Amino acid sequence: MADGEVFSKIYDVVRQIPYGKVATYGQVAELAGNKRWARVVGYALHLNPDPEGIPCYRVVNKAGNASSAFAFGGINRQIELLKAEGVQFIDGHVDMEHFRWNRHIF
Repeated sequence: MADGEVFSKIYDVVRQIPYGKVATYGQVAELAGNKRWARVVGYALHLNPDPEGIPCYRVVNKAGNASSAFAFGGINRQIELLKAEGVQFIDGHVDMEHFRWNRHIF
């Protein structure tokens, strides 16, 4: 599968993350077709061609931490965008129990 096709699948999943929710890199990878693509998800989001339409700031690590390498304004900007949607943080990370997107593969 070509990178463009993989990235397209990743972007399609990220577009589905609802307002006020987050998903993990691994969750996006699995929903895009391969649970081993978590690092590829990070790379694809770093190269996000449409930050307005593909809300990459809604993707965090499995502990709920924002990315120190957030390509569109840094970690503080990612946190700011999430808080603007009502996402709450506990001790510096997203309250995953309440704000993790619950979409699963069937």
